[in-house]
Amino acid sequence: MTIFFSSITTITTLLFAFLLLRSVLRAVLSPLRNVPGPFLARFSRLWYLRQVLRGDWEKVDIELHRRYGPIVRIAPNEYSIDDVDAVKIIYGQGSKFTKSPWYIASGNPSSPPHASDLFSELSPTRHALNRRQVAQLYSVTNLLKMEPCVRECTALLTARFEEFARSGSNLQKGEVVDLQHWLQCYAFDVIGLITVARRFGFLDKGEDSYGIFAALHAYLRYCAAVGVYWELHPWLYRLLARFGASGTAYITEFARRQIVERRELMQKKNLQDDDAADDNFLSKVLAMHDEDPARFTEGHVLTTCIMNIGAGSDTTSISLSAILWYLIKTPRCLEKLRDEIAHKESTGQLSNPVTFQQSQQMPYLQAVIKEGLRMHPATGLPLGRVVPKGGETIAGRFFPEGVIFKTIVGINTWVAHRNKDIFGSDADTFRPERWLEVEDDEDEEVKARKMERYFLPLVRTFDFDLADDVDDEDDDYALQTENVCLARSYSTYGGIYHNY
Repeated sequence: MTIFFSSITTITTLLFAFLLLRSVLRAVLSPLRNVPGPFLARFSRLWYLRQVLRGDWEKVDIELHRRYGPIVRIAPNEYSIDDVDAVKIIYGQGSKFTKSPWYIASGNPSSPPHASDLFSELSPTRHALNRRQVAQLYSVTNLLKMEPCVRECTALLTARFEEFARSGSNLQKGEVVDLQHWLQCYAFDVIGLITVARRFGFLDKGEDSYGIFAALHAYLRYCAAVGVYWELHPWLYRLLARFGASGTAYITEFARRQIVERRELMQKKNLQDDDAADDNFLSKVLAMHDEDPARFTEGHVLTTCIMNIGAGSDTTSISLSAILWYLIKTPRCLEKLRDEIAHKESTGQLSNPVTFQQSQQMPYLQAVIKEGLRMHPATGLPLGRVVPKGGETIAGRFFPEGVIFKTIVGINTWVAHRNKDIFGSDADTFRPERWLEVEDDEDEEVKARKMERYFLPLVRTFDFDLADDVDDEDDDYALQTENVCLARSYSTYGGIYHNY
């Protein structure tokens, strides 16, 4: 027994020594060894993992670039880039850069390669094939057909806020409306109507009765962290699924139930021959599967449903929350937007509800949306790509392809959107006017193009202000979860109503 434990100790020590020596040699011998960044990031991905787990990576990354410049090392072979010309090189059409292994942690390791989802698929060939199969579903023409779904949920959300406003007296006792929660309910119900032709009922109940919000948050935390050490994903995924702790498995099962229920409904009502069956994503992808099961498999149906319900709802609620957050924080901008709404209404250019086409003719509204998305992108990590064979020059620096370890580069949208050379010295400030300041001056036009590259019903009806206990010390960097985007809402019932 003593010999056994002695052998285990020896093997463990040797393994640790090997890993340590490998890390040191990689740091010393790498042709990119003089790229600046945190000292510990030269030797291990643990430094990067720790920052991701803390939940404030977007803030850290911005400060790193302001300290070190356009190229920052964040792991032994991974680099964060802040350069407008790098966008086309890394992500442009025809680019030979492929997705980094970080994306692997977002997929189901049990899925066959041909049925992987668009987000986690690393193969450019399979990604292009899968994308072509569903591209038509996401065309502007098809999405405009979904506008009634948005209107239905918008009307219900407005009704809920009217209920809160009627009970305005209770708000004097310190009660607040969790705006972020309600916008997530709204986003999920919209996605439900669009994807499976029914609302999930979040706006009706005002609560996450399915447990899907918590599962989605767990899934996103898992993807962000485990993506750093993606090699562990197959084992961790199966382990968590076995103990019922996998957000990914929960979301997958939730989507699977929607497919089964839709199939049963189609068979019961014979919707296959009904034009109404074509009004939602799930019916369309099921029809694609029935037409050619070998080309568009059950796996494709499932992953399309998961992507819509998971990724679609979360990014939508984040963006809506961010835009309203900054409007509430910046009364000047809110009033200016209301002035535009009032002008459009008085000249008969707006209906109730506002249509998508009408909103496109509202310059300040579009500027507000752009500025909100600039200030708070829905993604907070560098979108890693593997440097192709032969290497590439980025931001004036040559990056080799990597021999043993792949060289990974990526642009963090938070970093790009806070670039003061592109967006001005007030890049940390919410100022929608920056998108409208294109004058005849050629320099202004060039600046506007660079900004474009590196990049309503509620404000119409209600007044909002921040809850008394909201701490906005760091809100320019991070709009966190439930307790941050809290707001009191008022309408005619609250006594602070503006008749717009």
